[in-house]
Amino acid sequence: MTAPGTGATDARITESSGDGSASGGVVPIRPERIRKRRDFLAAARARRHTCPGFLLQGRKRGPGEKADPDALRVGFTCSKKVGNAVARNRAKRRLRAIAAQVLPLRGRPGWDYVLIGRAGVTATRSFSDLLGDLETALSRVHAPKARR
Repeated sequence: MTAPGTGATDARITESSGDGSASGGVVPIRPERIRKRRDFLAAARARRHTCPGFLLQGRKRGPGEKADPDALRVGFTCSKKVGNAVARNRAKRRLRAIAAQVLPLRGRPGWDYVLIGRAGVTATRSFSDLLGDLETALSRVHAPKARR
């Protein structure tokens, strides 16, 4: 259990109450934010998947890193190619919204994800399409590497 307000969260297994109302499941993990440049750079060297609405970079953190090994972390970025500050902020808001819905259920503990907005598309693509894009991208990033 974590202290309230610390930002650290974990998945907890809920117990059945015995009356059949709860079947015992896993409470989704709330993602933490990536804020350090070195973490963004590490994700840039990792696996990636390009979707019509954005680019997803994902990596499993190593055992020697400072971050909580069970934490799920996410970062967002949009370059100036996306547009002016208003357009970049709108794109990042949409990326945050899809990440808040999908990552707690489909993300993996111990992984870092970076969502990068795309010019002219992230802010205008339908929200349901962006959700589908993120689910597809996560399955591709988590897929085992193919042998060459």
